[in-house]
Amino acid sequence: MKDYIIHHEWKIIEEGFRPEYNRISESIFSIGNGNMGQRANFEEHYSGDSLRGAYIAGIYYPDKTRVGWWKNGYPEYFAKIINSTNWIGIRVLVNGQELDLATVKILSFRRELNMRHGLLSRLFRVEFSNGNQVEVESERFLSIADREVGAIKYSVKALNFSGEISVTPYLDGDVFNEDSNYDEKFWVEIHKEIQKNEGYVTLETRKTKFQVCTGMFFRSFKNGENIAIPPQNKIQPKFISAGQVVPVKEGDTLTVEKYASTVTSLNYPVKKLQGFAAKAIQRAAEKRFDGLFAEHKQKWLNEWKFSDIKIEGDVAAQQGIRFNIFQLKQSYSGEDERFNIGPKGFTGEKYGGVTYWDTEAYCLPFYLSTASGEISKNLLLYRYKHLPKAIENAKNLGFANQAALYPMVTINGEECHNEWEITFEEIHRNGAIAYAVYNYVNYTGNKEYLAPYGFEVLLGISRFWSQRVNWSEEKKKYVILGVTGPNEYENNVNNNFHTNYMAVWTLKYTLGVIRYVKVEFPYLFEELIRKWKFNELKETGKWKDIIDHMYFPFDGEKQLYLQQDGFLDKELLPVSKLPKSDLPINQKWSWDRILRSPYIKQADTLQSMFWFENEFTKDELKRHFDFYEPLTVHESSLSPCIHSILAAKIGYLEKSYQMYLRTARLDLDDYNNDTDDGLHITSMGGTWMAIVMGFGGLRVVNDKLILNPFIPGKWKSYTFRVDFRGAHLCFEIKKDQLIITNFSAVSVPLVVWGDEYVLNKKSKQEFIKEIIE
Repeated sequence: MKDYIIHHEWKIIEEGFRPEYNRISESIFSIGNGNMGQRANFEEHYSGDSLRGAYIAGIYYPDKTRVGWWKNGYPEYFAKIINSTNWIGIRVLVNGQELDLATVKILSFRRELNMRHGLLSRLFRVEFSNGNQVEVESERFLSIADREVGAIKYSVKALNFSGEISVTPYLDGDVFNEDSNYDEKFWVEIHKEIQKNEGYVTLETRKTKFQVCTGMFFRSFKNGENIAIPPQNKIQPKFISAGQVVPVKEGDTLTVEKYASTVTSLNYPVKKLQGFAAKAIQRAAEKRFDGLFAEHKQKWLNEWKFSDIKIEGDVAAQQGIRFNIFQLKQSYSGEDERFNIGPKGFTGEKYGGVTYWDTEAYCLPFYLSTASGEISKNLLLYRYKHLPKAIENAKNLGFANQAALYPMVTINGEECHNEWEITFEEIHRNGAIAYAVYNYVNYTGNKEYLAPYGFEVLLGISRFWSQRVNWSEEKKKYVILGVTGPNEYENNVNNNFHTNYMAVWTLKYTLGVIRYVKVEFPYLFEELIRKWKFNELKETGKWKDIIDHMYFPFDGEKQLYLQQDGFLDKELLPVSKLPKSDLPINQKWSWDRILRSPYIKQADTLQSMFWFENEFTKDELKRHFDFYEPLTVHESSLSPCIHSILAAKIGYLEKSYQMYLRTARLDLDDYNNDTDDGLHITSMGGTWMAIVMGFGGLRVVNDKLILNPFIPGKWKSYTFRVDFRGAHLCFEIKKDQLIITNFSAVSVPLVVWGDEYVLNKKSKQEFIKEIIE
């Protein structure tokens, strides 16, 4: 755990430069706009340790699988959102010496991310070997008002000398990925050109043939006056630049405003790419930095108006939740159903920037409550449109009758994960995708989504479950063998509770959806029967038999559902008894030792109990939490949020707060020593859930909003907003008061601490109760 980020309600601040933390900061201070993301690399040259990264949504490379032992069914590649053209580069020479924070003497350094306005800035002073000192101030953003544009304002002030400063803005497409399986570079050059202060580089990905055109335009000023010195242009493979050498006196300030555009063949014909990049550059140049930023800032203020969570009395918690919301908003705009949310978004190479089940399990609730209905619907349509590939994936593994197994990892619907214990075994992901259909319909009330989209996805998944089980003569039950549950510290186990539970739940839910579609859309149902060759009587008969006879490992003495068969054979030593030097175990122990241990990476059995809490008594929830949480190392970013919500549910309020703080500050404080390769974007949806569903107790049951809030003892108050079926609601929780405001023209049925109310349109209701922890 690190503790170098200064606490502030609206800003992320790093005071002083620590080269050993640079990769961590490059992740933390990342910026993005939903279409593109940029790590917080320096504009000027830096020869120290750095992970350079600029990533574009939907632009990927199928990196050939590299494994020691090939197995039938392995995908041939791992898809990666790849590092793209470096658009931020500005080389700076001061009297002939390179500005490089790895070689100069740093006198002061401050890096700041203003989350309210979406602005990354740096202010630093350095001294060169000849004694020359400069002060540098930089600001940059990727516009959420014009998502094809990024802008930089970069100033260098001569503090104690006269001479010359050289500035060279450039575009560099000769980039690479550190995680390339075969040390390949993924781009080939199509075209490049530069004239004076405007230039373009067009590249194409190998294999996938995506084209990306990046444009740049810049203006330079000395003490606010335009510099008329003609730029010296330079062209190299995949590279263009335009340099100016400017004479300066002590106290002079040289400023460069650089605008970049990024357009892709996903949206435009390849023959017209540069033309569209030029149009984006023209828009930026006309508005200039301040005009672009004013529009971008206003858009961010509007975003915060509807999605902010305010905490009074706990700056660390406040900074944490805003950082999580900010990064979620940067990573996914929801405007394009072709895109999804990678576990590390656009902040690093790990996980390839592609889609896991995390989206459905942890991100969907955030977008359901804080964005338009079309945005959350697009997340579901992404999976619906990949249904043919899910069927193909199941067929490749030997399943029939158009059964669907959604991939563990994908960007285009094809499975591209190549670790056998996950690719073949972590099939609970199918359950998460089915649950997302339920979650969307339950929250929005949009049952029409089930006909046909939801029905078709659920049918394919149910067919998979009905074939994946097998009958055990010994147990006289159906069993599911050879799986990995959410706890990836256990592989190839039999009868993982969560997997078996999700199979049964999915079959039950699909039966209900069939009844609904038959009644409400009878003609469509007949079409669906023909389309999918659905033998309702035969297939649902098998499903009902599985529901009635599924095996769940259970210990009668402890009255516990077991994570899997044989779990009690392990040495059940709690994590608190381990030496601190052993943690995190995934970085300190051999895999053999981890697999034999009882330690749990993230909620597994408890994941089912979180999703289906109403199917268990409070005593059952408490008993299972008391057994499993002490064995949980929380080394998955997805773990603390679920435990926070469950702890709140069973009345462990201090534990709930501790787990919230861990999930909220997971990356800011680098809890698991893995922020250097990117942020944990999908777990940030879980952070939002920890406050709204954990502390706020918000649920949707029988078309009503349920609220059972408490307030952590350290807090004075907290406020969150949600959209629910056309209503925009604000919940303010104080130590002895709950205030609910309905800003919309729609009345909302509520259940608050067990009592039913109707919150009328354009109204406010207050509840008096001691609700402190």
